[in-house]
Parts: sequence; structure tokens; C-alpha cells
Amino acid sequence: MKIGKQFIRWGRADVLNPADRFAPRDYLTVLDTDFLAVTGVRPSLKLGDETFEGVLVPRMTPSRTPLVNQRWTIVPPAFAGLELVDLGATYPGRADYGVRWSHTGSFDLAASFFDGSNDLPTISGTLMPSGALGVMRSYPAIRTFGADFAVPTSWFLVKGEAVTFDSTDDTTDEYLLYVLELERQVGEWSVVGGYAGEHVREQRQDFNFAPDRGIAGSFLGRVAYTVDPRRTVAIEGALREKATGAFVRGEYTQSFGGHWRLTLAGVGVGGDADDFLGQYEQNSNLSFGLRLNF
Repeated sequence: MKIGKQFIRWGRADVLNPADRFAPRDYLTVLDTDFLAVTGVRPSLKLGDETFEGVLVPRMTPSRTPLVNQRWTIVPPAFAGLELVDLGATYPGRADYGVRWSHTGSFDLAASFFDGSNDLPTISGTLMPSGALGVMRSYPAIRTFGADFAVPTSWFLVKGEAVTFDSTDDTTDEYLLYVLELERQVGEWSVVGGYAGEHVREQRQDFNFAPDRGIAGSFLGRVAYTVDPRRTVAIEGALREKATGAFVRGEYTQSFGGHWRLTLAGVGVGGDADDFLGQYEQNSNLSFGLRLNF
């Protein structure tokens, strides 16, 4: 059993993980994200090839969203030119909990259940007397049922995830997210390609911030090469099935000694203004990072 602040990862896919219900992210730069730890209790029981896991998070940890005064915040055309004022957020008072069963062996299979709050917000706007647009975030209650698998073959590792999202208070959309991928390991090379899709059963929201759904309907890919134990190179990206939006991200990392880590990264984004990816076409960027671990 693990108690305290920890990273909890579910699912097997790359780039998009719909089964990852206890893994909020830092979306301040949207397409360059880090996972956030949550505080909770995580008991597990392993019986041969079967593992049973439970998770209880007394207080939901939301994903970080772009700040209203920074360039990663995209304003709908109807409100273009208005000053944005952050009115804060309404956080749920309930706990998040979930269970997962997984099987390992000649193939891997898992099923999961989650009941709690979405870590991605629904956005509402209020026109203020000053003429500014007040923006508030809320986190709807959801319930999910999911499955993921990985099956090795002589040529590829076939893996995927599918998760259905249900609203428990009729305030958010109900939909299915799924990912299917093929992975190939050749020496120090890792190559992954696949498709992410979405099926909406009930649409109730006018506007929400949902990068996971924004990437759905795309072909996904990732290529990684381990140069040596200290250096790695990786490129990942997504292309809309109708070529209305795309992004590609490259990263080089190198460790120095036992404490320093250098990261060089670049992100290119393009597409139509009404596409989730295309709306960030002015946000292509280069970044440099140096981390000290002690």
C-alpha cells in the first residue's frame, strides 16, 4: 500500500492516455506537459498474474490550465478583443476513487473504473460591467469504465485503450475515447504509430478545456532513440485525419554526472483556426531546460 503524494499511471498508450484518470497534467504550455502528483491511498494485491488495485484521493488535484493573460489561452472569436479576468475556480468537495484489475503474461489486459471529478475544467464566461469577460472554471462529476491491452506479435506490439465517460450530474458531455497503436522495438530504436478517436454520445457543453479530446481524431506517432545511457532523442506528434491540424515535438536529453540533466526541445504547431491543434499555430517554440536533482 502506498499513502501520500505519488504519481498514479493507468493505461499503456503513448501521446494520449484516456485511462489515466489519476494523472493530472501541467497544461500551461498545452503541448509540452508534465504529470502532477496526487495525494491519496493506493492499496494493491498481486495474485500470480493478476493484480488488483484501488485508489482513493480525498481531494481532487486539477490539471493546470493556461493563464488568461498568456498566449496559450485562446479566446473564442465572439469574444476577441475583450479583456479577460480570471474569476477563479469552483472545486468539487468530493473524493475521487477507482479500482483496476490487470493481467500479465503472454498478453496484458486490464479493466478499470473511476468515479470522481474531471481534472480538466468546464469554462464559463460572464460579461462584467467594466466590459471585461470574467472566466470561471468548474470540474464536473464523471464516471468512467475503461479497458486497455497489449498483445505481442512477431512484428509488433499491438496495444490500445478505450474509456467511456459518463456524467453523474448531467452537466458534462458523455463520450468514448479510444487509442489503437502498433509498437516496434529495434535495437535502441522505439517506433510507435496509431490512431486516437472519439465518439460523442451526448453533448451538453458549449466550451471546455480538453486537450485529450482535442487530440482525438488524429493519427499519432512517436520515435525514440537511446544514444547511450546518458543521452536520448525523441520525436512525437499528431496529424488530424482531415489534415486540419498537426503538431510535432522533438526533444533531446543528456545527463551530466549524477545530478544534472539538460533538455532541448522544440514544438511546431499548425492548422485551421477552428481546429484544437490549429488554433495554437502561433505558439510554435523552442525551449531549454537544466535540472538539478539532489
